[in-house]
Amino acid sequence: MLWQVTTAPAVEPVSLANMKLHLRVDSTDDNDLITSLIVASRQWCEDYEGRSYITQTITAKIDRFSDEIIIPRPKLQSVTAIKYIDTSGDEQTLDSGIYDVDIYREPGRITRGYNQNWANYRGDVNGIEIIYIAGYGDASTDVPDRTIAAIKLLCGHLFEHRESTSELSLKEIPMGVTSLLNSKMRTV
Repeated sequence: MLWQVTTAPAVEPVSLANMKLHLRVDSTDDNDLITSLIVASRQWCEDYEGRSYITQTITAKIDRFSDEIIIPRPKLQSVTAIKYIDTSGDEQTLDSGIYDVDIYREPGRITRGYNQNWANYRGDVNGIEIIYIAGYGDASTDVPDRTIAAIKLLCGHLFEHRESTSELSLKEIPMGVTSLLNSKMRTV
């Protein structure tokens, strides 16, 4: 399944002010840099965990309908639309009464509703588009504390070490980041 974020989160899990406190930075000279590092750190952590932290819209593409469609980048909040190419070559939106959305399981899933059948579709490669909302919630307070700590740790590392390694320290990204992210109970 191919997917991409089509509407980015409205806020970051860590604010600029909170990150500057963590870094012990008082001036505004590095605000743009720190802001970009917060975004990069959040994106790296999301990719590492395969999760969405703050509410965002994602568009996924699949080739064909199946009994169970697993939705990447939990936590699934809702499905906005499922679009497909019909046998005439026209784009259609699937009636939401045809399918059920399971937001409680992680990752979330879409299944056919009781006694329902998928629409007839042409079978184009990536011809079915699923638009959905994912993330823990709209606010940084919805994101787990361990995740916030991992983002701060990674952002702090990137701020202090502008290269991946240096002559003085041949260490990569601090192991604490992955340890914090790996310590969560996950079911796939």
